[in-house]
Amino acid sequence: MRVTINGELRDVPSGLLLADLIAQHTDIRSGVAVAVDGEVVPRTGWSAYVLEDGAVIEILTAVQGG
Repeated sequence: MRVTINGELRDVPSGLLLADLIAQHTDIRSGVAVAVDGEVVPRTGWSAYVLEDGAVIEILTAVQGG
């Protein structure tokens, strides 16, 4: 199936969990926020969230600095 991750179209396996996609995309474990189709998905829901074909995912990481 195809999803868009941070503006880039990608092929991913059907039934992929959001938590697995995030683990593949970044090794940062804190300061990560995720929205699917414009809705923020709380971290507690990542492991149960099954992605659907055509989903638009934004993965954001906090950056420290000044």
